[in-house]
This record gives sequence, C-alpha cells and structure tokens, in this order.
Amino acid sequence: MSFTLATWNINSVRLREDLVLKLLSEQAPDVLCLQECKSPVEKIPTAGFEALGYMHMVARGQKGYNGVAILSKIPMVEAGAEDFASLGHARHIAGRLENGVTIHNHYVPAGGDVADRDVNEKFGQKLDYLTDMRDAFSASAPKRAILVGDLNIAPREDDVWDHKKLLKVVSHTPIEVEHFNDVMTAGDWHDVTRADIPAGRLYSWWSYRAKDWDAADKGRRLDHIWATGDIKSAAHSSRVLRDARGWEKPSDHAPVFATFDL
Repeated sequence: MSFTLATWNINSVRLREDLVLKLLSEQAPDVLCLQECKSPVEKIPTAGFEALGYMHMVARGQKGYNGVAILSKIPMVEAGAEDFASLGHARHIAGRLENGVTIHNHYVPAGGDVADRDVNEKFGQKLDYLTDMRDAFSASAPKRAILVGDLNIAPREDDVWDHKKLLKVVSHTPIEVEHFNDVMTAGDWHDVTRADIPAGRLYSWWSYRAKDWDAADKGRRLDHIWATGDIKSAAHSSRVLRDARGWEKPSDHAPVFATFDL
C-alpha cells in the first residue's frame, strides 16, 4: 500500500477550515495531521472533510489552545494519546492504519521567548516534554511507526535562515537540539524529510511579523516527518508546500509531505 501523508500546524482548524479544504482538494494526501487546532474535538468541522473522503479522524482538543487531529481516507483506529510533562494539554494523538502502521502526531510546546528554564517556565515545560518523549520511546521501542508534527525545533544549521544569529533563540538553541536528537535516538527515529532533501536550506515556518515573508525568507524548519528504522526506506517524495504560506489569511506554517510504500 502506498499512501501520502501531510503534517500542518493550521493555527485554528475552525478559523482556517477553508484552507484545510483547499489543501485536501488540491493535494489530496491520504492522511493529514493537524496541530494547534484550537478547538474541542466535537467542534472540529468534520462534515467538509468527510465530503472529500476523509471519513476517519482521531483527535484531542481543547478550547482556544493546542489540539491535534489526524484525518484519514484510510481506515484508522485510535492508538493512544500521551500527556507528556503532565501539562494537561492536548498535544499528542496516535492513530493506527489498517496496514498496522502507527502515526504519532505531536505538537511540542513552543517554549516561550527566553531560553532559560529558571526564568521561563514554558522553556522548562518544553524540555520536560521532550525528555518524557525520549523516556517513553526508550521504555517501549516503536515499530512500524511514523512521527510527525510541529516539534518547534529547527535542528540543523540549514534549517534556519541564520544559524549564528539564532543560536540563542528558542527553537534552535543547543540544549533543544540535544533533547531533539535524544528523542530520535531513543525511538530509532529517522528524519524522512532530510533523507529525501539532504542539503540546502529548508523551512516550514515564517513569522507573521515579516512584512514580506517570502522576500525576507527568514524561515525555520519546525515541522517534521520521522519514521522508525524498520520502515524508513519506504519513505520518499518529501516536500514542503511553501505556497500555502501565501494563501489568504494563512497559517504561519506550511504543510510538509512524504509518501510511504508499505
């Protein structure tokens, strides 16, 4: 079975329902993972998604904040939802496809503005969330699994517009990258996007603050698709749909795609 998966921080699924429908209509991924849905599950506008063939959804939600959902054309059942760092936030949902592949959809805390947990509680929560992810994968090694989401870390020098300028900026600090890499190692996770696109600057997020985000191009690659070692070779055709960042009233993130032959 071959299927295409996309991950997208939508920054309110209700506010941007039309953009989700546009993506599903024009790009037609088999599976779409959304983060920052900012909606209780029962208020996610599923009717339009179902009309396009996305009959299966697993989700966790809360009013106004966070929230994760997986929409699928392929039969899928819920496969768990963790509360890493015990924050009480809707930041993780997992679904299992009929071929036995488990998809983990994560929205890692952004971490606030100051990269110091002693003065910024949110940064500490981010590090704790990543530590709990690491420990969970160390305790129970995932198999035939895909992990996606807004992980709020740009790990490589070419994942940001200026490595040196961003070394002290939350999302690219050495301690975050260390935690990020520890999660990958613990679960035998492999970066599908960079396996397909190994060199060159690559971004999935551009700030709303830029007057002309496209011209300035001060981006970061915060959104990721990983696969466990046993299925990493099945992944291909990775891409970032940069154009979506320029749609009307857009999310500040662009969707990231990959195809799996499993």
